[in-house]
Amino acid sequence: MDATWLKLMLGLLLLITCKALNPEGQNLLQLKSGFIDILNHLSNWEAKDQIPCSWTGVNCTTDLNSFVFSLDLNNLNLSGTISPTIGMLIRLSYLDLSGNQFSGKIPGQIGNLVNLEVLKLYNNNFEGEIPHEIGKLVNLVRCNLCNNRLSGDIPDEFGNLSSLVEFVAYTNNLSGSLPSTIGRLKNLTIFRVGQNLISGAIPAEIYGCENLEILGLAQNALNGQVPKEIGMLSNLREMILWSNQLAGTIPPEIGTCTSLRTIALYENNLIGTIPETIGNLKNLENLYLYRNGLNGSIPVSLGNLSMAKEIDFSENELSGTIPREFGSIKGLKLLYLFQNQLTGAIPVELCDLKNLTKLDLSINNLTGPIPVGLQYLTQLNQLQLFNNFLTGKIPPKLGVFSRLWVMDFSNNNLSGQIPRYLCRHSNLILLNLWSNKLTGNIPSEITFCKSLVQLRLGSNSLTGSFPLDLCNLTNLTTIELDQNRFSGPITPEIKNCKGLQRLSISNNYFTSQLPGEIGDLSKLVVFNISSNRFIGNIPLGIFNCTTLQRLDLSQNQFMGPLPDQIGILTQLELLRIADNVLTGAIPPILGKLSHLTELQIGGNNFSGPIPKELGMLSSLQIAMNLSFNSLFGNIPDEIGNLALLEYLLLNNNGLTGEIPATFANLSSLMGLNVSYNNLTGPLPPLSLFEHMAVSSFVGNKGLCGGPLGQCNESPLSSAGFSRKATTPLGKVIAIISAVIGGVSLVFIAIIVYYMRKPLESVAPLQEKQLGPTASDLCMSPKEGFTFQDLVLATNNFDETFVIGRGACGTVYRAVMKSGRAVAVKKLASNREGNNTDNSFQAEILTLGKIRHRNIVKLYGFIYHQGSNLLLYEYMARGSLGELLHGSDSSTLQWETRFKIALGAAEGYHTYTMIASQELFIGILSQTIFCLMRILRPM
Repeated sequence: MDATWLKLMLGLLLLITCKALNPEGQNLLQLKSGFIDILNHLSNWEAKDQIPCSWTGVNCTTDLNSFVFSLDLNNLNLSGTISPTIGMLIRLSYLDLSGNQFSGKIPGQIGNLVNLEVLKLYNNNFEGEIPHEIGKLVNLVRCNLCNNRLSGDIPDEFGNLSSLVEFVAYTNNLSGSLPSTIGRLKNLTIFRVGQNLISGAIPAEIYGCENLEILGLAQNALNGQVPKEIGMLSNLREMILWSNQLAGTIPPEIGTCTSLRTIALYENNLIGTIPETIGNLKNLENLYLYRNGLNGSIPVSLGNLSMAKEIDFSENELSGTIPREFGSIKGLKLLYLFQNQLTGAIPVELCDLKNLTKLDLSINNLTGPIPVGLQYLTQLNQLQLFNNFLTGKIPPKLGVFSRLWVMDFSNNNLSGQIPRYLCRHSNLILLNLWSNKLTGNIPSEITFCKSLVQLRLGSNSLTGSFPLDLCNLTNLTTIELDQNRFSGPITPEIKNCKGLQRLSISNNYFTSQLPGEIGDLSKLVVFNISSNRFIGNIPLGIFNCTTLQRLDLSQNQFMGPLPDQIGILTQLELLRIADNVLTGAIPPILGKLSHLTELQIGGNNFSGPIPKELGMLSSLQIAMNLSFNSLFGNIPDEIGNLALLEYLLLNNNGLTGEIPATFANLSSLMGLNVSYNNLTGPLPPLSLFEHMAVSSFVGNKGLCGGPLGQCNESPLSSAGFSRKATTPLGKVIAIISAVIGGVSLVFIAIIVYYMRKPLESVAPLQEKQLGPTASDLCMSPKEGFTFQDLVLATNNFDETFVIGRGACGTVYRAVMKSGRAVAVKKLASNREGNNTDNSFQAEILTLGKIRHRNIVKLYGFIYHQGSNLLLYEYMARGSLGELLHGSDSSTLQWETRFKIALGAAEGYHTYTMIASQELFIGILSQTIFCLMRILRPM
C-alpha cells in the first residue's frame, strides 16, 4: 500500500515538472508536415522538446520571454509545400526558404507576418500569383522571389510596402503592367523584375522612387517610351531595360541622372538620335544602345565620358563619322560601332586608347587606311574591321605588342602582304582576311600558329603552294583559301590535317591528282575544291569522310565513273560534281542520300537512263541539275515525288518519251528546263508550265502544249513547207547553206587544232594582256553599271531573269536603276580549261569594234572575280533563235527567212573581217552554228 502511494506521488511530481512543446514549436511542426526532407536535415524537430530554439534553422530571442524571430532553412534540399500555418509565426522578422525545391502557391497568410523585415523565397518552384496580402508587410525591407514560376500581376498593394528597400523577382512568369503605386516607395533602392512577361509602359510615377539606384526591367515585353520622368531619379546608378519593345526616342532628360554608371537600352525599338546630354554623365562606365533603330551622328559630347569602359552602339542606323573625341576616353576597353552607316576614316585618335581590348567597326562604309598606331595598343586582343571600304596596307607590326586572338579585316580593299607577326604571342584564334587585294605568300609564322582555329584567306591574290605546315596545328578546324592564285599539287601529307572540319580551296590553280589520303580527314564536314585543275579519277579515300555534309568537286577534270561508294556519305546535304569529264551511269545509290538538298552533276558525260531512285531524295530542295550529259530514256515518274524541289534541269541530253504527269506533284518547283532533248507529247496541264519561257522546252521536236502552242497542228503545214523547199528560191538557200557549211568545216578544223593543244599552254586570265592587270576589268556604258548593280538587277542571276541560253553561257534581262533594260550574257565555265576566258576576250575585243545594223550592240563588259559578263542591247521582241524556232516560228515566210539569213551573213562577214584567227577559236563555231539553224526548217 505504501509502495503504491509512493509511485503515485512520483508520477504526479513528474507531471507537474514536465511542460508540453510551446505553441510556436507546435506551429513549426505543423509547417514541417508539408515538407519533404529526404536528407533528414530537420530530424531534430521533435515534439518532446519544450521549445524549438535548438532546432535546425530556428533562432529565438535570448530574453526571458524568448520567441522565434528567425526561420532560416536555405539550401537544405527541402521540397513540398508551405502550409498556411506559416501565418501563425507572427513574431518572425526573418524568413529564408531559398535554394530548395518548394512548390505550390505562396500562402496568403504570409500577410499576417506584420513584423517581417526579410523575406527570401528565391530559387524554388513556387507558382501562382504573388498574394496581394503581401501589402500588409509594412515593415518589409528586403523581398527576394526570383527564379520561381510565379505568374500574374504584381499586385497594386505592392505600393503599401513603405519600408521596402529591395525587391527582386526576376526570372518568373509575371505578367501585366507595372503598378503605378510603385511611386509610393520612397525608400526603394533596388527594383529588379527582369526576365518576366511584364507588358505595358513604364509608369511615369516611378519618379516617386527618389532613392532608386538599380532599375532592372530587362527581358520583358514593355512598350511605349522611356519616360522622361526617369531624369528625376538623381540616385539612379543602373538602368537595365534591354530586350523589351520600348519605342520612341531616348529622352534627353536622362542626362540629369548624373549618378548613372550603366545604361542598358539595347535590343529595343528606339529611334531618333543619341542625346547629346549623355555626355554629362561623368560617372558613366557602360553605355549599351545596340540593336535599335537609332540614327543621326554620334554626339561628340560623348568624349566627355571620362570614366567610360564599354561603349556599344552596334546594329543601329547611325551615320556620319566616328568622333575623334573618343580618343579622350582613356579608360575605354570596348568600342563596338559595327553594323551602322558610318563613313569617313578611322580616327587616328583611337590609337591613344591604351586600355582598349576590343574594337569592332565592321559593316560600315569606312574608308581610308587602318591607322598604323593600332599596332601599338598592348591590350588589344579583338580587332574587327570587316565589310568596309578600307584601303592601304595592314599595319606591318600588328601582333608584335598585343596578344591578338581575333582579327577580321575581310571584305575590304586592303593590299600588300599578310603581316608576319599576327601570332607572335601564340594567341590568335581567328584570322579572316577574306576578299581583299592581298598578295604574296602566307607567312610561315602564321602556318606555325598553334592557337589558330580558323584561317580564312579567300578571294585575294595570294600565291604559293598549299601550306602543309598548317596540318601540324592541332586546333585548326577551318582552312579557306578560295579564289586566289595558289598552285601545285595537294600532296599525301594532307593526311596530317586530321582536325579539319572545313577545307575550301576552290578557284585556284591546283593541279594533278587528288591524293586518296584525303580520306584520313575523318572530321571533314565541308570539302570544296571546285574550279581547279585536278585530274584523274575521284579517289575512293574521300568516301571515308563519312561526316561530310557539303562536297564540291565541280569544274575540274575528274574522269571515270562516279563510284558507288558515294552512297556511304549519308550525311551529305550538298553534292556538286558538275563540269568534269565523268562517264558511265549515274549510280542509283544516290537515292540513299536522304539529307541531300542540292544535287549538281550536270556538264559531264554521264550516259544511260536517269535512275528512278533519284525520286527517293525527299529532302532535295535547292536544285537537281542533270543537264549537259548524254542521258537517254524516259524521265522516271518517280521524279514527281520531289515535292520540295525548286529547280529541275534536265536540258541538253537525249531523253525521250513524255514529261511525266507526276510532275504535277512538284508543288515547290520554280524553274524547269528540259530543252534540247528528244521529248514528245503534250506538256502536262500545269499552271507552272503556262508561265514558263519557251526556252525551257525548245529543241524537242515532239513537245507541244502550254507555251509551245496547241498540239493539233494540221499535217498540211509540214507538207506545204516541203513543197516550198523545192522552189528555185529554196535551191538558192540550199546553195548558200552549202557554202556556209564548207566554211564551217574549215573553221571547225582550226578549232579542233587549238583545242587539242595541251591545257598548260593556255595562260590564266590574270596573265593575259587585256587592259590593265587588275582583278576587275570593266568597260561600262555611260550609266556606269557595276558588277553589284547587275547582281541586284538579276537577284544574283536568278533563273527567273533568264531570257536565253547558249553553248557558251546564259543571257539574263536586267533593268538598271536608270530604267534601261540590258541583256547580260554570263559566260559559262568551260570544262576543257580556260577557253571561256578566251571567248570572253575574243567577243569583247571583236564586238567592241563592230557597229553594224545586223549585229547586236555590245555596251560593255565586266570581269569580276572569275565571272565573265557581257552587256548587250536588249531585244524586246526576243532573240533570233526564238523568232526562228519558237512557238511563233511557223508564221515566218520562207522569203523572210532568206532575208534574215542574208542579213546575218552580212553581219557575220563584218565580224570575220575584224576578228583575227586566234579570236575565232572561242566564238566562230557558235556563230556558224547559229547561221545554220536560221535555215533549218522547224
